Amino acid sequence: MASGIRGIRGPRPAGSGLTPTPGGPEERERDASGTAARGSGDRVSGASARPPLLRELALVTALFLVYKFGRLFANGHEARAFRNADRVWDAERALHLPGEGTIQHLLLHGEPLIRTANTYYAAVHFPATIAFLVWLYLRRPAHYVWSRRVLALVTGAALALHLLMPLAPPRMLAASGLVDTARVYGPSVYGATPETDSMANQFAAMPSLHFGWALMVAIESVSGVAPYTEGP
Repeated sequence: MASGIRGIRGPRPAGSGLTPTPGGPEERERDASGTAARGSGDRVSGASARPPLLRELALVTALFLVYKFGRLFANGHEARAFRNADRVWDAERALHLPGEGTIQHLLLHGEPLIRTANTYYAAVHFPATIAFLVWLYLRRPAHYVWSRRVLALVTGAALALHLLMPLAPPRMLAASGLVDTARVYGPSVYGATPETDSMANQFAAMPSLHFGWALMVAIESVSGVAPYTEGP
């Protein structure tokens, strides 16, 4: 009788150290609360990393104005720009670097392609960069701060070089044999007379900010967008 009584087990008191059943309601509740806490922390972290909107608008506007007026200030050095361009052209030929004439000659037979490329050059450069910065600001604020700093550094360095070394583009050199496709086929973002162009400095061929900004957007697209495509 005594052994029978000892064999009967009563309910285990709470807090006795039982391990929750894997996949049971206790574990699911704990996982859900942990996920919610991490998501809340990520949102708080992203909001704290995002700089004030009005300050960023002022900074980007100031950067654009400095760049725009700086390029106009570089006008008036046409003779020096052509001399520098001749030196660069002669150096490229001395190094036997490939020229753009062969590639352009192949593409001149497709007028729709030329107009499409000119339209892309004229219409996408600034809007694409601004749209990408807006997307980074809203979705990847930490990456936005890095990109804005790089954009300011690249633009400032390019402007300094434009002032120190004005350079005519290859399309203006008779020796290059290149066709100014924007002027011939359109559309063009430049004035008909480079010396009196009030919209842009046409003697700032190098370094090319079209290339620099596009490279920045490409690099940041890989580093900023790639995390969204990674699996768990």
